[in-house]
Amino acid sequence: MKITLLLTGKTEETWLRKGMSGYEERIRRYLPFGIEELPGLKNTSGLSRREWKKREAEAIARKLLQADYLVLLEEKGEEMTSAEFSAFLNKRFSQGLKNLVFAVGGPYGFDDSLEKRAAFRLSLSRMTFPHQLVRILFLEQLYRALTILRNEPYHHE
Repeated sequence: MKITLLLTGKTEETWLRKGMSGYEERIRRYLPFGIEELPGLKNTSGLSRREWKKREAEAIARKLLQADYLVLLEEKGEEMTSAEFSAFLNKRFSQGLKNLVFAVGGPYGFDDSLEKRAAFRLSLSRMTFPHQLVRILFLEQLYRALTILRNEPYHHE
């Protein structure tokens, strides 16, 4: 199974790109993994929130295959401990999925069309984080979940 982290907009900060690259390298030791950054929206000054979300949803949808298992990372999603997240991944592995796609939306969240398309909605916390920071937080949790599945000493309960 391949896992993809789908992002809207570029990762802006150098320190975030470096950190993400480090986790990406670690994760690839366990399975095929990639990060795909969609270009940020252009000419947005006159867009309503609804139209913004719709445009982002269209860009994300163009990247998805019919059989992809889509997980939206959003504050309204289900919260899990790191161990529960590793069990979630393990269940997806056992289902024989080809592609597991985690998507981070823009500043206004996801359009209804993507929420309907998603197989699951995951929250990293009840707190609100900048979309840039969510990228590295998720990568760390993905790496942690993979080490838990392998009984490696990274995670301490």
